[in-house]
Amino acid sequence: MIPFESFYFFFIVGILLIPSIIMGLQGKASRKYNMVVTIIMLAIIFANSLLGTISLLIFTIWQVVLVKGYIAYRKKANSTAIFCIGIIASIMPLILVKVLPILGLNHLFGFLGVSYLTFKAVQMIMEIRDGLIKSEIPLADFLYFLLFFPSLSSGPIDRWRRFQKDVHTVPTKEAYREYLYLGINKIFRGFLYKFIIAFLIHFYIIVQLLETHYFELHPVQYHLLNMYSYSLYLFFDFAGYSAFAIGISYIMGIKTPENFHLPFISRNIKDFWNRWHMTLSFWFRDYVYMRFAFWMTKKKWIKNRVTISNLGYLMLFLLMGVWHGLAPHYIVYGLYHACLIIGFDFFDRWNKKHKVWPKNKFTHVVAVIITFHFVCFGFYIFSGNLFY
Repeated sequence: MIPFESFYFFFIVGILLIPSIIMGLQGKASRKYNMVVTIIMLAIIFANSLLGTISLLIFTIWQVVLVKGYIAYRKKANSTAIFCIGIIASIMPLILVKVLPILGLNHLFGFLGVSYLTFKAVQMIMEIRDGLIKSEIPLADFLYFLLFFPSLSSGPIDRWRRFQKDVHTVPTKEAYREYLYLGINKIFRGFLYKFIIAFLIHFYIIVQLLETHYFELHPVQYHLLNMYSYSLYLFFDFAGYSAFAIGISYIMGIKTPENFHLPFISRNIKDFWNRWHMTLSFWFRDYVYMRFAFWMTKKKWIKNRVTISNLGYLMLFLLMGVWHGLAPHYIVYGLYHACLIIGFDFFDRWNKKHKVWPKNKFTHVVAVIITFHFVCFGFYIFSGNLFY
């Protein structure tokens, strides 16, 4: 069963969460029960996929061994080589999932949510290295964090320390009422986004374009309609998924972070990545870009900070493109956004000197419109339709 794809899924979750709601409204802890709910939901989600279940079990054991082993090692030593081996080992299952399809072996290791689970495990190893995680990691808490079912398939990507704080904090009756209200509100917003707006865009515009209008429209008209409709569909479908995950998390007493914040009113491409799939973009920023910049600065291999920043952006977005897949359009999508953000960074620095582009309400609106078109073109590259 794919999470959030059918009303039957929500019916099962609703029934299972009734005791959580009752305990929450009474100001009682529901942590242990919610762990049981996660196990039950994982069993339901993977019920029809024996290979997926086996892959998930192997993956989970692998990450537990790596994280528990590295924190035990980190208390005694801090070798960069061991750290790098740990990171590579943690990422290896995801690398196999991306590479094996090229060899025709795509069904051997992949399972639903492998990317997001990998990101969680990798960030824990990195934070152990940084000394942000020092105490022993309880096995049950780690498994709950790693396999937390609402965010399993599509995020948002939570952080261990933030998650742990929520897990071990029992909300008061008043606080839980607020959680419950916000959770239900987000779930209904998810229904609006995914099952109404996204469905209407897909069925009445995208499907119609593919089936009937292709030969009736000028190629430019066809591609423009496809580009803007796909961009809006992608947002409402993905934002709907995120709203479901966040809403159910709130009902379980976990304030999973937001994933979208009005991305289509971004005033520039940097602002866009602070609003779109925020937990993913922040993850890449914190654990890829910032570490690369720090490493280059520390080793003094490149002295020019602008060059370091540009190389960091190029690596960051290339990796993000490759993460989506090894198809050419994903890689081009990553390079496209790297060029956009490097170009904007150059313009922003140049404009601070020459004051050509003033900051006022008019230029803000124009900037939003320009950014929207560039973002939509990027999504069209991402869709792969531009190349066919």
